[in-house]
Amino acid sequence: MFLRTCLYVSLVIIALGQTPLSVYSQTRMTAPGVPYTLATHRAAILRDIQYDLNFTIPEQKDSPVPATEKLTFTLSDNRSPLVIDFKGESRIAAGNGDNWPVRVNGAMVPVRYEDEHLIVSPAHLHIGTNTVALSFIPGNPALNRNGDFLYTLLVPDRARTLFACFDQPDLKAIFTLSLTIPSGWKAVSNAPLRDSATVTAVTTDTPGTITYRFLPSDRISTYLFSFAAGKFTETTRSVDGRTLHFYYRETDSSKLRLSLDSIFRIEGQALQFMKEYTGIAYPFQKFDFVAIPDFQFGGMEHVGAIQYKASSLFLDSGATREQFIGRSNLLSHETAHMWFGDLVTMSWFNDVWMKEVFANFMADKITEYHEALNVTLPDGNYDLKFLTDHFPAAYSVDRTGGAHPIRQQLDNLQEAGSLYGNIIYHKAPIMMRQLESRMGATAFRDGLRDYLKKYAGGNASWPDLIRILQAHTSSDLLKWNDVWVNGSGRPRLSYHLGVASGKITDLTLHQQGEDGSPRVWPQLFGLALVYKDRVEELTVNMNAPQVRLPAAIGRPAPLCILFNANGQGYGLFPVDPHSIPWLLRDDNSTPVPGSAGPGTATPLMRASAYINLYENMLDGLAVTPRQLLDFDRRALSWEPEELNLNILLDQLTSLFWRWLPPSSRDSAVADIEDDLWQAMQQVSNPNEKKLLFRTYSGIALSRKGEDRLYTIWKTRQPPAGVKLSEEDYTSLAAALALRAYPGDSAILQEQLTRIRNTDRRQRLQYLLPSLSNDPLVRDRFFVTLKDARARRKEAWVLAALSYLHHPLRTAASEKYLPASLEWLDDIQRTGDVFFPQSWLQATFGWYRTRTAAAVVWDFLRRHPAYNPKLKAKILQATDNLFRAEKLGK
Repeated sequence: MFLRTCLYVSLVIIALGQTPLSVYSQTRMTAPGVPYTLATHRAAILRDIQYDLNFTIPEQKDSPVPATEKLTFTLSDNRSPLVIDFKGESRIAAGNGDNWPVRVNGAMVPVRYEDEHLIVSPAHLHIGTNTVALSFIPGNPALNRNGDFLYTLLVPDRARTLFACFDQPDLKAIFTLSLTIPSGWKAVSNAPLRDSATVTAVTTDTPGTITYRFLPSDRISTYLFSFAAGKFTETTRSVDGRTLHFYYRETDSSKLRLSLDSIFRIEGQALQFMKEYTGIAYPFQKFDFVAIPDFQFGGMEHVGAIQYKASSLFLDSGATREQFIGRSNLLSHETAHMWFGDLVTMSWFNDVWMKEVFANFMADKITEYHEALNVTLPDGNYDLKFLTDHFPAAYSVDRTGGAHPIRQQLDNLQEAGSLYGNIIYHKAPIMMRQLESRMGATAFRDGLRDYLKKYAGGNASWPDLIRILQAHTSSDLLKWNDVWVNGSGRPRLSYHLGVASGKITDLTLHQQGEDGSPRVWPQLFGLALVYKDRVEELTVNMNAPQVRLPAAIGRPAPLCILFNANGQGYGLFPVDPHSIPWLLRDDNSTPVPGSAGPGTATPLMRASAYINLYENMLDGLAVTPRQLLDFDRRALSWEPEELNLNILLDQLTSLFWRWLPPSSRDSAVADIEDDLWQAMQQVSNPNEKKLLFRTYSGIALSRKGEDRLYTIWKTRQPPAGVKLSEEDYTSLAAALALRAYPGDSAILQEQLTRIRNTDRRQRLQYLLPSLSNDPLVRDRFFVTLKDARARRKEAWVLAALSYLHHPLRTAASEKYLPASLEWLDDIQRTGDVFFPQSWLQATFGWYRTRTAAAVVWDFLRRHPAYNPKLKAKILQATDNLFRAEKLGK
């Protein structure tokens, strides 16, 4: 316990002259996790860190993985014990109680194990170079072991569950890795392969092995260390003089033929764009990537060994435009991380959003920039794509009681996973685009170049970047930063229109916080005055609580006004009631939206209007759920833009299942089915047909609709012009099971036999209990999820939850809600970063009853001191539940 009486640090970090981000005083350094006090102390005394790691992977996934490690570092102060992070299932060989035999500077010495740390006495350390060597068994969660492949995923603090380390982003290190794996497997890691050696099998019971020895890596943070090994297929391409290696397990020859060239092309173009934009060539030794079946994330930016979710990369001829855009964005996002996150890394995980915002921001620019990528966006409508990608997702959190600032406080790295979510992935890019508009694109780019060059190979914080950007603009970034980055929530806007003698005499906009606070969000957005023969757009500089638009004075009174017409503004905008019939073409005096006439409402205007209508509906303004459902049904029959059609269909699905009472749902379903089926027949675009069919199959409840789905599944004959993949047919089988269609069990079993890919077949096998129409089978399955080991395949668990809590089953599954909340703390400790929020969303997404709401309030009442970040996620995930219950009154 000697460390508990020493090593106290008092530290105040003052960010941009605002409220201190964290204040630490007299804090014990050996708390579980990685306390910020400990991280700060180690960053001051450690440098030149190297890890030499050796893992022997047995063929049987349940067998232990023997490992050895040699940790080398330079120490500038040896007056205090050295704390090394080591957690979880990991075990040191020949350990005895709390004392572990570890070789320090060549001598075997007892090392104290306390609060997930190895503690080395100062007596065994000296100023200068030191080494710590040990043998151990790593924890299985960090290895993500499957039958014939595995992969590490260590973000944000799981490196310490795999090996002993200084698990903080500002202690970058060089890794030298050796992997011994079953013969027939392949392996990839951060560094190039140095050599390999094969040991042939002696007997059939002792399979042969192959040892891969990798060169020393670039200097990287522990969360970026990675390797993958298993039965992968490897393919290579030369892109701009660089050889790229791609490892995958996909077996569908059609998907491979249609996807491989596109994947390499997009990666190459992303690399080229980032080089041109930043002025820095790709900064690492190699660029390889791996497609992982049912990967927890879309991707992870490991240096030299990026990991991707396989299903996001391998698309077939029936993929929608949205899927193609999503693939381009995903590949570009992870590639952008090589500069933003990997080359320059945040100093502490409270700024994890920095790497994510720039990865998203650059991915959007890459998709806009390259002609070849614009095959997926043929009209080049980047603004529309940005709006539909980011704004609904950001609003889904920022409108809730769980809203939080972009930049959050983080006292311990073990809480870092709770920082991830839609605010950093979607609101932050919106914020960054506003900043770029405020500074100007060239000044903004030049500031980023200065930032990357100054901190290349090291670490930086958001205040570091703001100071550099401030030198490139006369705008007050501190004031702007306070509301956009340090504040939460969004503005609510209102307006006053004065008209006399057919002319505008006044047009004034007002803003305040949605919570009623007198805050100002400095931003630029568009406003459209709609006339019989034209649309006139004005730019609003909303930099005060009240802004008058002199440019509108004296203009003819418009038929209606569209707010945020260019989709750049952020907040809850008002709806001019006259705009609704105009958008629906009910006003015969106006041109048809989407036509070539001078009065066209552009796709961007319509998308912004659709999103704004939905947000107003949620707030009980402008339209009711039933009115908006009718609006969307009519609009989808003529909406010519695929991205906008997708907005309408998402809204229609949400309105149907979440916002309509079951009695209204039952009476409306036949008409909605007919609308969707007819719209699918009328459109010629295959992508639009696919979107409409997907929505139809998700809503169909009539016997006519169910029979139609069964016939399509059984005969494997989709509607004319619609292309269905193996996954689509699996989804149809699941939809029939959820509807208790006759012979549903036989349908699922037949679908299982149709699947040829081993990974996808195992996935459906796992999901069968959650699809069962026997409540006892579902009950038994749900209980298994209490055990963290049963939750390791997180993508499968989330799919199962979506079936358990499907709207057709909420009455029977509401009993699962209390336990789902009680397990949340353990899910946070044992799951990957997105899993707690995804668990909550998959669980509560479709409930609308008072009894379900009461479960949440009762849980929060009984846990008044509950983890505030987890409480925020509960409030985010259940916001629709409370709104639905209120709107349904």
